[in-house]
Order: sequence, then structure tokens, then C-alpha cells
Amino acid sequence: MRLPGRLKATTLGDLLGALFRESSTGTLELVEDRGRTHRVHVAAGQVVAVEFDGATPSLAEILRQDRAADDDVLRRSLLRAMASRRLHGEVLVAEFHLAPSIVGAALRRQVLARLTAIDQIGDARVCFRVTVRVPRGALQEAPLEPREFLHGRRRARARTPAPPPVRVSRDAAPWRVLGLPQGSDAAAIKRAYRRLARTVHPDLHPGATDEERRALEARFVELTAAYQSLVA
Repeated sequence: MRLPGRLKATTLGDLLGALFRESSTGTLELVEDRGRTHRVHVAAGQVVAVEFDGATPSLAEILRQDRAADDDVLRRSLLRAMASRRLHGEVLVAEFHLAPSIVGAALRRQVLARLTAIDQIGDARVCFRVTVRVPRGALQEAPLEPREFLHGRRRARARTPAPPPVRVSRDAAPWRVLGLPQGSDAAAIKRAYRRLARTVHPDLHPGATDEERRALEARFVELTAAYQSLVA
């Protein structure tokens, strides 16, 4: 697998998509010219940990925002974690009886926030390593799902000019495209479009080949054109 040498030649979404398609295990490393180094750790193509050299929300900040724990609990648990050199989440569950599901959800949000921060970087040197140690607390048992770390990411293909709009006449064609009887109301049109769009949107099929992706994009354009012709 060959990755672009610079982030400006691609996007984080495309890099993660390539690693997912190859079921890669290792560390995507991005080194900015000013020296900051960021790492995305993947196992079988799925994200298990992210290290961002900069400010992102801490676990305590996320739990405070969710009102999952009060300030006193967060302060005491953090001090205890630092003193015992354990993970903050581990201490919260074991000694302060916070539900593992609550801590786990907050940790996933923390990883996603770090990914979003990396996504905003303009350029960095890109390399993939298989010998970097995964940090403690990695989501080894429940890595991020592809829909979590790929959906909504910028893609390099979005920089290319959009194809010309597909024109659909106001006859029976758009109804057939959306699988609706002619004369259905606006609510039914919207429901049909959303349901079909979710099945063919390219970002929801990260494992698709280039040929399959082109077919999905063409189908998505067709659905969108049919929808717009009926609601315009």
C-alpha cells in the first residue's frame, strides 16, 4: 500500500479509507513542519487510538459537559489516577463506580475530537509505521466503527469540480427513481429520498472499489436530481 507523502496531497478521510480497505494494522503518523507529531493507531483498518499534539477535550471535560460526574468526583479521581499512574477512566469505574458504558462513550468522543482536530491540519509529512506502541487506554476491544471515523470526513475528490446536474423531467421518471407512486405528497418524497440516499451514499461504503464507488456516486446523483425535480 502506498500513501501520499504529504497531507496536502490528500485528506485524512482518504488516508483512513485506504487503511480500512487494506485492513492495515499500525500507526498513521503525521509530522508538521513545525515539529508537532500526531498519530492515528489502527487495528485491522479500524481506529483504536489517536494522539494529538495540541489541545483537545480531556475525559474529565467531556464527562463534566455531559453532567455524568460532578467536579469533586472528577478532581479526586484524577488526582488518584495520577498518584497511582492508572488511567483516569479506569479509576472512575473501579473506585468511583461510574458506569463503564458512560466512560466508554466519553472516551470514544475524545478519540473523535482528536481526529477532527487532525482533520483541520493543512499539511504534514505522512508515513505509516508498524512498530509504534499503541498507547494505554486504546479501544482495542471496541474500536471505532468505519461510520464513526469515515462519515463526514473531507475527501480529496470533493476538491474536483462537481459533475453537471442530471436533468429529470417532471413526468413519471423521478417517481420511478424514488420508487413512489405518481402524486405522492412531499413528506413521502422526502422519506423515500432519505431512505434510498442512506443506502447509496459513497461515504457509507468505505470498502467499495473505485468502480463500485463511481456507480454509487452516479446513483446518488440520480436520486438527488429526482428529489429536486419533485420538490422544486
